[in-house]
Amino acid sequence: MSQIAATDELFFDRAGLDRRSLETIVDEALVGADDGELFLEYCQSEALSFDDGRLKSASFNTSQGFGLRAVAGEAAGYAHASELSEAAIRRAAETVKTVHAGHGGTMAAAPSGTNQVLYSDINPLGEAPFEAKVQLLSEIDAYARGKDPRVRQVSASIAGNWQAVQIIRAGGERSADIRPLVRLNVTVVVGAGDRMESGSYGSGGRIAYDRLLEPDTWRAAVDEALRQALVNLGSVAAPAGEMQVVLGPGWPGILLHEAIGHGLEGDFNRKKTSAFAGLMGERVAAPGVTVIDDGTIADRRGSLTIDDEGTPSQYTTLIEDGVLIGYMQDRQNARLMGMKATGNGRRQSYAHIPMPRMTNTYMLAGDKDPAEILASVDRGLYAVNFGGGQVDITSGKFVFSCTEAYLIEGGKIGPAVKGATLIGNGPDVLTKISMIGSDMKLDPGIGTCGKEGQAVPVGVGQPTLLIDGMTVGGTAA
Repeated sequence: MSQIAATDELFFDRAGLDRRSLETIVDEALVGADDGELFLEYCQSEALSFDDGRLKSASFNTSQGFGLRAVAGEAAGYAHASELSEAAIRRAAETVKTVHAGHGGTMAAAPSGTNQVLYSDINPLGEAPFEAKVQLLSEIDAYARGKDPRVRQVSASIAGNWQAVQIIRAGGERSADIRPLVRLNVTVVVGAGDRMESGSYGSGGRIAYDRLLEPDTWRAAVDEALRQALVNLGSVAAPAGEMQVVLGPGWPGILLHEAIGHGLEGDFNRKKTSAFAGLMGERVAAPGVTVIDDGTIADRRGSLTIDDEGTPSQYTTLIEDGVLIGYMQDRQNARLMGMKATGNGRRQSYAHIPMPRMTNTYMLAGDKDPAEILASVDRGLYAVNFGGGQVDITSGKFVFSCTEAYLIEGGKIGPAVKGATLIGNGPDVLTKISMIGSDMKLDPGIGTCGKEGQAVPVGVGQPTLLIDGMTVGGTAA
């Protein structure tokens, strides 16, 4: 069954909407507009968490609704409701018409279609019984506590989501997508005397629960969370000052995502509020640095068969060999900038207007052996895992906390350090990358990105990188 036919069952057969009537409403609502669409959504989600040896919470939610948008130049009118009825959509149409009243726009052509499907349309919530999910969390708890007598606390959670969307444009053009999403998270707290430290690990993607239920998968997650916790238990105070920093592969790409990726989204550059605004075609990074946003990787957390405007996701090169050559675009900002949409128009739900957002953003591998990179550093910091961070899009300044980091002494990995933060400027850091490893990898499927109050799932990745000179916050040596 096609995605459109499958979503027809949800929105027209089950909800009782008449497709022809909706198409007529959309046509009338968008006369004179430059762009716009009716976005229909049905979503099921659940979350279970296990803490202190017992099931702490379990939730299940079903939501549905629509969002109707009309675009006129730089303005956009948006009306939404959780009521899936013709009357509600007609009321929304009257609202959005006011935005383009008197505007003589020509409706933009619909996105090209796609035959690719990047993930199964299976609903993960129904694939395993509730008891099996609780049993999984209980086994994780018991396994972690049995691994080491220093384990003080174990927290584990699983979450699943199944989202079906259909997009109706003027002229009856339709596109649809059905998106599964699951995630497993484990946090382990260990203690010795009065000191306690923690470690966390998670994995997931646009897959069913069966992969998470496999013992090899969840045991590896526990082992990694415990390893990080024990490393931190033996850590010493982090030094402070300017030094060389080596970033590990995979999840440390979150720094790339926050400090650089947001600055390459179309809206910030159109409004000239990005540190990268006006730099198209210019060198913005060291030679060898190539940054990609790729929404086409099968089963990945940040991937999308189509974005939330109906544009097929793409492999978009943003920086090539250090030169800025592209931005991530939704339809509105692409049109206003005279560029093409790149499949990056995303929204959290029917209640949110789309905007340019990342999918899976990563740096391509270089040709250096990671061991060679570490050996080249006389004194520095090796940052392997990150927690939270903050970035100012306009200036590019960022602060990130390391959840796992080590001193590098004489080209060798030294003691683990606690409390290290990386402070810098995204565009500046790009120019200080002096060695790029051959070991690019993606994160395990845990990323969530926030922008203007909207959260969407994303992926990140990078190889091992050497940055010549970053400010490390910690305890002054």
